[in-house]
Amino acid sequence: MNKKLAAALSGGAVLVLTLSGCSDDSDNKVNDWAKKVCDQVQPQLQKIANANASIQQQTADNSKPADVQKTDSAAFQQISQAYKSLGAAVDSAGPPPVDDGETTQKEAVKELNASSKAYADLKTDVDALDTKDQAKFADGLKGIADDLNKISTSGDQALKKLQSGEVGVAMSKQKGCQKPTASTGPSGSGAADADASPEASAPEKTEKTEKDSEKKDSEKKDSEEKDSEEKDSEEKKA
Repeated sequence: MNKKLAAALSGGAVLVLTLSGCSDDSDNKVNDWAKKVCDQVQPQLQKIANANASIQQQTADNSKPADVQKTDSAAFQQISQAYKSLGAAVDSAGPPPVDDGETTQKEAVKELNASSKAYADLKTDVDALDTKDQAKFADGLKGIADDLNKISTSGDQALKKLQSGEVGVAMSKQKGCQKPTASTGPSGSGAADADASPEASAPEKTEKTEKDSEKKDSEKKDSEEKDSEEKDSEEKKA
């Protein structure tokens, strides 16, 4: 029920997640500006990643509408606040020291604030869904996923411009502007299974060893009794 929403959210455009490259062509002023922004960006990117992970966790077909609503509402609120903080970070850093830097900065801030409002609106829409009727709830969720796709695929031109050229190269070198790993999410079952395997098999192995030992003792005893009977028989014949 929540899979389309999770897919749309994970495909969303977020500031500096697409950056790559390790060129050292940027001058110190641009690098200083990038560091000032990225130091404030990382906590917000982490919030967005965590919100995405929480929605991913509520994608099971048997998830209750009320649980999905509560999770999605909290996630959208968290993402909205993160985008607002991202806008404030770019704004407080001032214009990047490049050609047309002031215009680029203002447009980027405008888009980040617009994204913040868009996610706040999604939260309102989720809160208004009818959780008592699962079919209606699923339809409503589909509509929200469609709106989320529109947010993800439009209105990021200024952000792309901010991430290009000297500024983009400088930001790509900052650890704070790299894509974070969600701190919330289902734990890897593979690792858990691997850890549990030796412990789970140990009792079975011990039990098997004991049974094999008992079997050998029984076979040995039978063999000794047989040899004893044959010996007695030979003595009687003699």
